[in-house]
Amino acid sequence: MLSLEGVTVAFGRQVAVDGVDLDLDDGHVLAVLGPSGSGKSSLLRAVAGLEPLRSGTVRWDGADLAGTPTHKRGFALMFQDGQLFDHLTVARNVGYPLRLRGAGRTAVRRRVADLLDLVGLGGYGDRLPRTLSGGERQRVALARSLAAEPRLLLLDEPLSALDAELRVRLAADLRRILRESATTALLVTHDQEEAFAVADRLAVMREGAVVQQGTTAEVWAHPADPATALFLGYARVLTGDAAAAVLAAAGRPAAPAVAVRRSALAARRASTSPGTAEGEPGGLAASVVAVRATPDEVRLVVDVEGVGEVDAVGAPGWLPAPGDAVTLRVDAARLAVLP
Repeated sequence: MLSLEGVTVAFGRQVAVDGVDLDLDDGHVLAVLGPSGSGKSSLLRAVAGLEPLRSGTVRWDGADLAGTPTHKRGFALMFQDGQLFDHLTVARNVGYPLRLRGAGRTAVRRRVADLLDLVGLGGYGDRLPRTLSGGERQRVALARSLAAEPRLLLLDEPLSALDAELRVRLAADLRRILRESATTALLVTHDQEEAFAVADRLAVMREGAVVQQGTTAEVWAHPADPATALFLGYARVLTGDAAAAVLAAAGRPAAPAVAVRRSALAARRASTSPGTAEGEPGGLAASVVAVRATPDEVRLVVDVEGVGEVDAVGAPGWLPAPGDAVTLRVDAARLAVLP
């Protein structure tokens, strides 16, 4: 098990990581999620032994790693650009860690074939990296990282250089590969969807500190504060009477603050004039302020009486105009009451 206690990393007077405590059990994937400058990459480099600690300890199975150099920690580090050897074939790239350990040719060949099958690149062994797509190169880099059977795999923004559609597909594959290989992994990323797709546990960092941690479902459903909720992808945070009105429409008791996903508010054409919601029990009367159609949904900004402007989605195939009266249905499962 990886255990961090009071880990602090500083560059001169600038504190990049501030007293972080984290635990990662064997076989689990922990995503450290945060915006640029939050300290997540410095934390990962400290775990790898690439950055000295100002204070705190990094332990593996209870053993302090303070005196253990990077190459003796038994960890593998995969960067966002893969860092493949372009003059070597895919098979020789993947087999490189095995040859360093003195494995025989037959064992290397067998292990490389298994790993290429695992990452979906069976039959690619004789290809050169420059002939591969970005996603294929990252799969090769992952296979090479797994070749030495590391006790911990450190992933530094591994999918950030890929386009959005490919990131989504590869994130799902990455989760499957890590599970099938029973690999313990620490992933740092700024991408919420990537973190939720790959990891089973999540730690949110802001300004060098971990502000919340738990299972991905726990963190998503119960953000620690408004800033965390907005970073996780909630559209708005409502307080006071506005929060009470939205919660009442969802059939939930009042609370001081609630985070609202855009998809929590589904708009339909109003059957009555703005300001009423007759015939729409539990609905909120609103008028459309702005409309933006996307391939997947119609995104709206609406003005709700007693609430103000909020984000909503429209029914498929319906394109309202600014000024139109609408009624909003509130999905309680897409709200998060904040402490």
